[in-house]
Amino acid sequence: MWNKNNRYNMKRSIRTVAIALATTAIAACGGQGADKAATTTKKEAEKVKVMTLESERIAKTLELSTTLEGYETMNISPSITGHIEHIYVEVGSRVQKGTMLVRMDQTQLNTTRINLASTKTELDRVSALKQSGSVSEQVYDQTKAGYDQLVETEHFQEENTFVKAQFAGVISAKNYEDGEMYTGAPILTLTQISRLKANISIPENYFPVVKNGMKVEIESDIYPGEVFPATIEIVYPTIDPTSHTFQAKLNIPNAAEKIRPGMYVRTRLAVGEVDAIVVPYQSVLKLTGSNDRYVFVADGTTARRVAVTLGQRFDDRIEILPVEAEAIKAGDKLVVTGQARLVDGTTLEIVD
Repeated sequence: MWNKNNRYNMKRSIRTVAIALATTAIAACGGQGADKAATTTKKEAEKVKVMTLESERIAKTLELSTTLEGYETMNISPSITGHIEHIYVEVGSRVQKGTMLVRMDQTQLNTTRINLASTKTELDRVSALKQSGSVSEQVYDQTKAGYDQLVETEHFQEENTFVKAQFAGVISAKNYEDGEMYTGAPILTLTQISRLKANISIPENYFPVVKNGMKVEIESDIYPGEVFPATIEIVYPTIDPTSHTFQAKLNIPNAAEKIRPGMYVRTRLAVGEVDAIVVPYQSVLKLTGSNDRYVFVADGTTARRVAVTLGQRFDDRIEILPVEAEAIKAGDKLVVTGQARLVDGTTLEIVD
């Protein structure tokens, strides 16, 4: 016969069993979650193939782009202000050295010439008196100094009133018309086109081999297949610390005037045989949205990203140069297969 104690004990037993089952289920679920989390956080190593980099001797030709400039460019800017009486040329006019370009207002020059004539008369008089001993040496010297100063002033004003071309060239800009007030901005621009120049930026590791007088070939898409000769005239003595390049100035004969200032051209400079690192072209990656290039090397079992610049191409191989010195060198393990899946620090599994 059931009494209160029996009913109480049965309820207690049922409650105990339920708690035990719930605890077991929670533990089982917790273990599965932990195993799943461990599986999620554990990342498999990327399988890649590598090659050992070697320095090799190559016949090096640097291909660099630049923009042509007139060898000489002169802004026609007289040193005296005033009205422009007459401009003798237009844009496109060809001029020779000594050709009259501009005539400025002559008032200052005429005034100086009047004073000069008067001073010359005074100097002649004082010179005659000096010979007779009627005036002192000091008076003569002062008069002579005043005369010499006016001679210099006349010469200066004449050059800046009747402005002439200092070299043969073409008028490439005109900013005023006859009768306008000259305020300081260039009246004309004279550009030499029978000879051109250009500056090229050369990677710093070629500084020891680039010399004055070296020959350079120039090509333009406007004249396919045609080569224009040039010569390195100046190798600038300093290295740009930002780009790690140095400048060289090219002297470009242009008697036929086929190429012109402002043209975009390609230059080729043979720098002889150099030691270089040449890699498969497909091993070099390009950063999306920019022209930055990089490769991956294996530091043990870890991927290391290295920024590089591209050098000379040889069919399916290309020369690479590290952006930072010694960032990549002979003996390093370059990733040549599987590199597209990598980021800096990825764990690697190197396969044959």
